[in-house]
Amino acid sequence: MYRKTTLPNGIRVITEAMPYVRSASLGVWADVGSAAERPELRGVSHLVEHMLFKGTQRRTAREIAETMDGVGGNLNAFTDKESTCYYAKVIDHHVPLAIDVLADMFTNSIFAPTELAKEQNVVLEEIRMYDDSPDDIIFDLFTRSMWHGSQLGEPTIGYAETVSALTSDDLRAHMRTHYAPDAVVFSAAGNVDHDAIVELVERAFASMSGRAAPIVADRPRTSPQTIVRTKDTEQAYIVLGARGLDATDERRYALSVLDTILGGGMSSRLFQEVREKRGLAYSVYSFQQAYRGAGLFGVSAGTSPDRAQECIEVIVREFADFARTGPTAAELTLAKEHIKGNLTLSLESSSSRMMRLGRSEFLHGKQFSIEEIEARFDAVTLDDVASLATELLVPEAFGLCVLGPLDGDAIVGLKPAA
Repeated sequence: MYRKTTLPNGIRVITEAMPYVRSASLGVWADVGSAAERPELRGVSHLVEHMLFKGTQRRTAREIAETMDGVGGNLNAFTDKESTCYYAKVIDHHVPLAIDVLADMFTNSIFAPTELAKEQNVVLEEIRMYDDSPDDIIFDLFTRSMWHGSQLGEPTIGYAETVSALTSDDLRAHMRTHYAPDAVVFSAAGNVDHDAIVELVERAFASMSGRAAPIVADRPRTSPQTIVRTKDTEQAYIVLGARGLDATDERRYALSVLDTILGGGMSSRLFQEVREKRGLAYSVYSFQQAYRGAGLFGVSAGTSPDRAQECIEVIVREFADFARTGPTAAELTLAKEHIKGNLTLSLESSSSRMMRLGRSEFLHGKQFSIEEIEARFDAVTLDDVASLATELLVPEAFGLCVLGPLDGDAIVGLKPAA
């Protein structure tokens, strides 16, 4: 079901046909994100993403929005640490229009100074919004502390002072360096015809040429520490974790199983122990952050400030128990089926499949069928998960960040609960 064509100028076009749907999801990917930015340009990738919606040589910002709204389509974008994606979802017969709009934004944006000044203010408001969100603050704090001093640890959105200092020339230079055809992938999923998509993309992006500067994956070492930040909130927000795996590590399937058993659902150990047995938290779950050269694994929870230390100790104990005993056969089976079920359900969406095409091309240079992925999970053994737990869930490797109405004295350490 996957087809891939490399255009003469270097753009890769990848499609996955879903003939049983009427939608088509289209994405234009640039192989660059915030981890490739110099410190003085922090936030430039994200600001470029914003500015591509603010007017081209053919369309004003309003006309871009009205064109897609007029056919009931969705148009959006995101920037992460290693890629930037502009995407649209439309009814299948509006695919030519959506490709034209995406290509117009990607190749003809003008970066008008007046629009840039307005959009810088919009991003500054976005930064303030994140600063008001404890969930965002705690994850940013954890990532920055664990990857202290690295590009990968810095916030994708940038800082107020760096975003405010960026110029139209900075944005154009960023695109010249990183948006060349050999660093661009066009992915499409849904009721699409590969040959027709290739023809449309080749024509729409014909003006693009050149080669991009190669991206060197950031490979930071973890720097675990305990950080308590005081903030006037109702809950104490906790993130506790350690080194994970990078996104290409073959053991990533075993880590996903470990992740699911520890904190991936209502039957997980942490949910049962922290929420169901002790009533410590409404929300508790484990997570992974995986990139080309590094990864993190951790647990997030929110609890009453006076029970924060208890919650931490319970999580540490669950980590220690898992590292000591590993999973049971029943847990292994349940986790595998949970993962495979979620994967299948997610791929009923053309948007999810389009995203998967782009990410897989950048990370692996190939696509994996559902059958291949399920076989990888089926092959995970008890020993695979136990070995990984022993390697990663090491107390001296734990980093801890706590945010809430408490001070450092309220958190006495990472000892396990009795």
